[in-house]
Amino acid sequence: MQSLAACVLGLALSAPVAVFAQTTPAPAPQTVVVTAAHLVDVLKGTMVDDPQVVIIDGRIARVGHKGEAVPAGAQRIDLGPRTLLPGLIDLHVHLTSDPTISGYRGLEYTDNFWTIVGVANAKKTLLAGFTTVRNVGSANYDDVALKQAIGAGYIVGPRIVPATYAVGATGGHCDATEFPPSVSVPSPAVANGPEEIRKAVRTLRKYGAEVIKFCGTGGVLSKTDSVGAQQYSLEEMQALVEAAHMLDMKVAVHAHGKAGIDTAIRAGVDTIEHASLADAESFKLAKAHGTVFDMDIYNDDYILAEGEKNGVFAESLEKERQVGLKQRQTFQAAHAAGVTLGFGSDGGVYPNGDNARQFAKMVQWGMRPMEAIQAATVTGGKVLGKEGDVGAIAPGRYGDLIAVSGDPLADVTVLEHVEFVMKGGVVEKAPD
Repeated sequence: MQSLAACVLGLALSAPVAVFAQTTPAPAPQTVVVTAAHLVDVLKGTMVDDPQVVIIDGRIARVGHKGEAVPAGAQRIDLGPRTLLPGLIDLHVHLTSDPTISGYRGLEYTDNFWTIVGVANAKKTLLAGFTTVRNVGSANYDDVALKQAIGAGYIVGPRIVPATYAVGATGGHCDATEFPPSVSVPSPAVANGPEEIRKAVRTLRKYGAEVIKFCGTGGVLSKTDSVGAQQYSLEEMQALVEAAHMLDMKVAVHAHGKAGIDTAIRAGVDTIEHASLADAESFKLAKAHGTVFDMDIYNDDYILAEGEKNGVFAESLEKERQVGLKQRQTFQAAHAAGVTLGFGSDGGVYPNGDNARQFAKMVQWGMRPMEAIQAATVTGGKVLGKEGDVGAIAPGRYGDLIAVSGDPLADVTVLEHVEFVMKGGVVEKAPD
């Protein structure tokens, strides 16, 4: 039998815990109410006047109209004559790249320099209105580091879906091809044959990848390969896609050439990046398989105007001249054919933070402004598998909002001048 002293001691020790549990109040919900003159409803494809958005603990609780009842004690933000939109989504960025340091110039910097570049670019991207990005290629797992630092509050930046290293064949676009045999540049993502490729996918997932990006064809900025030549076989692509999908990860493929694009679609990839030389057959395949095209149709202007000054290889500039205009024509034809088009800008090939300059090109080459905005919101959320979290101003989604002056449905270039940014109910940028 327990002694009286032991019982008294037990009560003495347990009592403070019980009292603390009973008297500590739960934290009050953080409630923010945002009003403006207009709101772009990307789900319905309409403009709404006098909107009122209620955000509780970082997520949207209600979307209504000015004057409706709001929770007591809510913080109020009135954006006056401005237009609200969902936080934008860019499906193809490289936050740890700086296009002004191209070619061999990058060898002047230590490996960890690029992490710091990523810190600066993450902030620029968020303040430009892009609250979610998919980072499709970053050495040293730097994009995972950025995601962790942003999540822990050390730095400011968008929500990041990291791919870490891009997977590719020996000598391909995702390998280092600009050095002689005496210089070795090892990478955990250079892999050949189905078994090596499966191991690479699993390794990248182990260290933080949430999407797999691989190089199915040659590219522009790699020095020695043909821009459109296929670099993985159907068997290799199928092994990669199967391994990634088994781990609940989606797959993006860098592909300029038709053969590589079509093979990748047949292998089951989720998105085609660039898609420069796709044709009518490619469009039919994409529609049949539900494959999305992410076509970076702004950066051709930047590469050809600034590339030589920035140190871009002469071979790369010539390849850009070969595919730049053709890619825009393909974009126009793909849109006319009904292919689903996302917003993938290739930020890092041009300065990060200028992502919204692509909207004007998308409209110039066939889209209506609403379609271009939906590509960077609704479609982006679906591609990421996060349509319950991002991509629209709707109940249950994160309180990710931006605001601009003017009507983006009449002049899409106003999106290049975002004046207000909120991420998860927290104001990251306020109007001057």
